[in-house]
Amino acid sequence: MQEMDRASWEARAAAHAARVDAFVRPHLARREARVKHPVHDFLFTYYSQRPAQLRRWHPGYGVRLLDAPEYASLKGYADGAVTPAYVESQRPLLAALLRLLRATAGRPANLGCFGMHEWAMVYRISEDRTRHPDWPLRLGPAGTDAVVESHRIACSHFDAYRFFTPAAAPLNTLAPAAHDRADFEQPGCLHAGMDLYKHAFRLTPMVDSDLVAECFELAWDIRVLDMRAAPYDLADLGLVPVEVETAAGKAEYAEAQRGFAERGAPLRTRLIEECERLLAVANEGRSALLAETPAT
Repeated sequence: MQEMDRASWEARAAAHAARVDAFVRPHLARREARVKHPVHDFLFTYYSQRPAQLRRWHPGYGVRLLDAPEYASLKGYADGAVTPAYVESQRPLLAALLRLLRATAGRPANLGCFGMHEWAMVYRISEDRTRHPDWPLRLGPAGTDAVVESHRIACSHFDAYRFFTPAAAPLNTLAPAAHDRADFEQPGCLHAGMDLYKHAFRLTPMVDSDLVAECFELAWDIRVLDMRAAPYDLADLGLVPVEVETAAGKAEYAEAQRGFAERGAPLRTRLIEECERLLAVANEGRSALLAETPAT
């Protein structure tokens, strides 16, 4: 167990808080003012990790923080460190995430969806019923519907597909479900890239918060592209649209997808390695417990 003195871990914690505050503070100010942002609020409203949780730094399993009473009451901690018992309790999560991450990493990136998932979420509904009713559709309802109808829809991500309108859902050539994500996820998918942040914070406090922050920053940049390619007119927010209904827009989108897939690959690898490391700890604890259990 590596030990870290208070001066060292306080500096790391402060640096982490400052890093994420560039994103957290504007969100909290908007929330206080009751102003919604269709792009920048997403990571705080769609995902379950709260801003205060994102700001809290953790060293990850294997590090003991000295003189750290602030951590005494936190989930999974005892005597300044994440306990082996807590890691063992997370075995089902670790195994499920490892399976999903390995399956995703093992597939080639599919760059042919062109962001049609956002268009399918507004297909054949009025503008006041969209997920962002304060923002008009760039091509209007009829123009948006025509784009959907003229494209092959191939969304592999369940958490995007589940928001398709009833009219759009049958148009998808795939049928991902909540129970079979590992059968469909692929690294070119923008939502699979954003979900690296979700996977990282679900592993908190067992992984270093630097990894969580890197996944968050990737998700932030992906979300900007996601909404630039969406059917909404967000010009008032300074977002130049990626016109995926055109050949030039498709090329721009696919190139950005490729860049995000390449940027996400080492983060996915690090998450896989962390799951493997933590599962080894969990399995070692389970073996020790079984060895101590008297035979009946």
